[in-house]
Amino acid sequence: MNDKINAALLRLTRRAETSEPSVLVSTFVDTGMLQTLLASHDHQVIYGRRGTGKTHALLYLSETKRKAGDISIYIDMRTIGSSVGLLADDTMPLAERATRLLRDTLTAIHDRLYSLAIEQADNLNLGEVGQYLDAFIDSSTETQVIGTAVHEESTSQGSSQESGSSFSVTASEKGVSANVSSTTKAGSADSAQLKFQRSGQFRHRVRFGAIGQTLGKIAKSISPRRIWLLLDEWSAIPIDLQPYLADLIRRSILPVHGVSAKIAAIEQRSQFHVSGERGDYTGIEVGADVTADLNLDDFMVFDHDSTRAVAFFRKLIFNHFQAVQAEVAPELGIASEGDFVRLAFTQRTALEEIVRAAEGVPRDAINVLGICAQKASTNPIAVVHARSAAKVWYQRDKESAVSANSGAAALLRWIIDEVIAHRRARAFLVKSGTRDLLIDSLFDSRVLHLLKRNISAQDEPGVRYDAFKIDYGCYVDLLTTAREPQGLLPGGASEASDGGYVEVPPDDYRAIRRAILDLSLFHQGSQSAGILKDAV
Repeated sequence: MNDKINAALLRLTRRAETSEPSVLVSTFVDTGMLQTLLASHDHQVIYGRRGTGKTHALLYLSETKRKAGDISIYIDMRTIGSSVGLLADDTMPLAERATRLLRDTLTAIHDRLYSLAIEQADNLNLGEVGQYLDAFIDSSTETQVIGTAVHEESTSQGSSQESGSSFSVTASEKGVSANVSSTTKAGSADSAQLKFQRSGQFRHRVRFGAIGQTLGKIAKSISPRRIWLLLDEWSAIPIDLQPYLADLIRRSILPVHGVSAKIAAIEQRSQFHVSGERGDYTGIEVGADVTADLNLDDFMVFDHDSTRAVAFFRKLIFNHFQAVQAEVAPELGIASEGDFVRLAFTQRTALEEIVRAAEGVPRDAINVLGICAQKASTNPIAVVHARSAAKVWYQRDKESAVSANSGAAALLRWIIDEVIAHRRARAFLVKSGTRDLLIDSLFDSRVLHLLKRNISAQDEPGVRYDAFKIDYGCYVDLLTTAREPQGLLPGGASEASDGGYVEVPPDDYRAIRRAILDLSLFHQGSQSAGILKDAV
């Protein structure tokens, strides 16, 4: 039986965009208030690193709203862009690249709206909606020629004349006859030619106001149904162009009644606005123009709430297993989470080890589980399989990504030495608001994980800290050895005291001052050693 269970686990879908809509709905697992927040009419930015479920969440929302009768427009921003990579060509003027991006995005929205209008022809007035769609695309794809106009005019005139005469004499039995003739031809011709020539450069133009007005008419024509604009993979857009597309959204889409915009992005790879000189800005102010109350990185890290994390991943894995069970091994007939866990794992702690290794990232959990299934073969998955798979996945996916950045790799080694080797802990604190490019890189690569934001410092008014955890794969091979970390955060009121370890990030950092990591020490040493020369 276990060989069939493991075969099914190897077939679990790792990317939401490759799944059928029905599978996305059946495998979706709500995390607290996630579903409620997603379905709100508010415009939102949904943050999360790769693999945290942003695409799954948007596609789930798209399918549920479609079933409810609303208009759902899902756009993968990786597919947007003019041919031959013009959007990423920094030799072109920024304004031209930005305008092409806006035009291509609006064209994609129009095409999706048009397709949906055809699909729902029975419920829509195609004559009215079609008229608005034509106006929408006209406002999105205008071109104008910037340059000078040249007029050329030419005329010609001509005349001709031709004359001639002839004389002939003919003799016959009847007598002699003579014939005299003359001809004259005359003609004239006039011609005129006018040329109009314009020399200059074609430029694309997008009319924000007209787009917003037309979209408003479309939304009003389908009321009380709603338009949901779901933009996925925002961070795939070149970062210098992102504020300009955000500005289009702010001016043409956010003010429209009956439209909700949701944007899925990676926080460290996103730039939603650029500030002007007098308080003005181009783009979207996150928190003011749109909410940012949904960050998937904050949900399911094991050390933040182990009971909640295990319950979530247990249901997630079982839902995905059920989606392939009917195809791979229908004779198994496993219909409950409890039966699945009992049959697939030797004990509950094996599942807990997989959840630890996932560090709150669903895609990592499914990949680790697949490696476990390979190693277990015809046997139930055990703790030893989970730990071995966690190490393999870390080396295969995360360590290789970090190695590409020498500065980030050096910082990770330094953190492991400071936190794991010297303090025998798994987590550390840094000051909130610290924007360190190398920390961001490690977080984006999923070798650092955010446990808790804004831990207060009551004896330092205004100073707050964020708690970060080192990835399970960094120390899994130290478990059951003398170098095994002893706890999450080192405790004690001072550096000199040993107050044990804290397993849950507290609200007041005073109990864990020994956990604060001073990044300036690393940067000072690295700069003197030349480590950061090419990395920052």
